[in-house]
Amino acid sequence: QLQVVESGGGLVQTGGSLRLSCAASGTIWDDYAIGWFRQAPGKEREGVSCISNSGSSTNYADSVKGRFTISRDNAKDTVYLQMNSLKPEDTGVYYCAAAGQGLYTVQRMCAPVNYWGQGTQVTVSS
Repeated sequence: QLQVVESGGGLVQTGGSLRLSCAASGTIWDDYAIGWFRQAPGKEREGVSCISNSGSSTNYADSVKGRFTISRDNAKDTVYLQMNSLKPEDTGVYYCAAAGQGLYTVQRMCAPVNYWGQGTQVTVSS
């Protein structure tokens, strides 16, 4: 069993930055790719970014490319999502998720997910 807990959400103005953290505990962290998903009110949950278990491979949704950066510190069992140039459409609940590392896991944006966090709210005001 792996537990993941998000932190770092909040309220920010358009053009601002936030850094989300996903801290893990439980089973072997190194076996899992870690992804960030978000869900805006009235919309389906969507994949934002995914990083492989080693950190050597990443993937981003087109809507965040060039603005968001995912990274991981395996010594701290933590994954980060640096979000810059935030837009109102980035508003939503951001979820951290763990997916068993496979050959195409990162390409599939960390699907299928094995473990979900409870989410952290990000609100970007216009």
